Amino acid sequence: MYSSQRAAKAGPLRHRDFRMLLSGAAASQVGAQVTLVALPLVAVLQLKASAFEVGLLTAAETAAFLLIGLPAGAWVDRMRRLPLMIRADLVRAAAIGSVPLAAAAGVLTMAQLYAVALVTGVATVFFDVAHQSFLPRILGRDQLVAGNGALETVRSSAHVAGPGLGGGLVQLLGAPLAVVADALSYLVSAWFLRRIRVAEPRPEAAAGASLRAQVGEGLAFVLRHPILRMIALSTGVANFFTAMVLAVQTVFLIRVLGLPPGVLGLMLSAEAVGGLAGAVCAGALARRVGQARVIWLSTLVTGPFAVLWPLSGPGLAAIWFALASAAVFFGGVVYNVAQVSFRQMLCPDELLGRMNATLRFMVWGTMPLGALAGGAVAQAAGPRAALWACAAGYLLVPLPLLLSPLRRMRDLPPAPHSSDTVHTHS
Repeated sequence: MYSSQRAAKAGPLRHRDFRMLLSGAAASQVGAQVTLVALPLVAVLQLKASAFEVGLLTAAETAAFLLIGLPAGAWVDRMRRLPLMIRADLVRAAAIGSVPLAAAAGVLTMAQLYAVALVTGVATVFFDVAHQSFLPRILGRDQLVAGNGALETVRSSAHVAGPGLGGGLVQLLGAPLAVVADALSYLVSAWFLRRIRVAEPRPEAAAGASLRAQVGEGLAFVLRHPILRMIALSTGVANFFTAMVLAVQTVFLIRVLGLPPGVLGLMLSAEAVGGLAGAVCAGALARRVGQARVIWLSTLVTGPFAVLWPLSGPGLAAIWFALASAAVFFGGVVYNVAQVSFRQMLCPDELLGRMNATLRFMVWGTMPLGALAGGAVAQAAGPRAALWACAAGYLLVPLPLLLSPLRRMRDLPPAPHSSDTVHTHS
């Protein structure tokens, strides 16, 4: 158990179990970023998908958050979280691994890509909710900002390395074989997770509590809190327009700007440098500016850079696309580290799964809608028009935060917890 000031000062990397969690995250995130490039390229290059079909594929990847996001939290709170994450990794490995097998047999279709995206999305819902709810069991509450910062650093580093690797693998091996890297990464992640030793007792079922009642408790906790409610609204708007970008960017960069797959991967890696910088700076910015203030400032300052997306062009002018994404990623990561840490500090352990699932439902549930909207606008008016809509949308993101109590605060208020006991191993 680590509760001393000496352990806290040493940082989360002192904890062996956190290092295992971080290593698993690194493996799966690199693979996921390879697939972020490779799977749309399978649709665009091999199956000749239209802009709307690519948007539908992006929607399928996130539809699970809308379909099962709320009950997933109640299910997670009824189960041990570590075994659940391992099973989710194995399911994702099997689903992604089916793509190169079908391509080799000559039977790959868009229908299979949609199914793979949906199954992977369902597993990701359970993994992500369990992952955010499991972290406070490994780290003390006073180390959550540092722990989330480290996880965001890993995720942002994967954003830097993964797309370039994905583009190179597509150029070298073809898009279907490139996704093998993702399937293997989930197996590596499961191996690291199995090495975590933290004691995790099976949650006690609440006497007479139905699934519907438990879901309602999670919803009520979020909707009745004035800060959480506005964080959910702002993040939902941001994710809607982020999904529009994800649905459009491959078609825009390949067909409008004429970039080859290898250069596309490098473009997406270059833009992710902003996210890595945000992860590195998030803790220092929160201390200097204030954890409450940095939540709304990060989106207010970086959101306007989104107008550079539709202003980018062929050749050297394509760099504006990467610059816009780098700035938006920087703000998004700083925002996420601050608000996710606040959520974890605020919520009692027995409600963490439902709170995180409720937030995921509300903020990720907008993504399939945004992806469909992006595909539809790109199909009707062109990818550049869809990017103009995204740029306008990003200007709206800070408004709910500015209308919340956050605007009058420097730091977030301390919150009571049902228990401050955290079991960890060095």
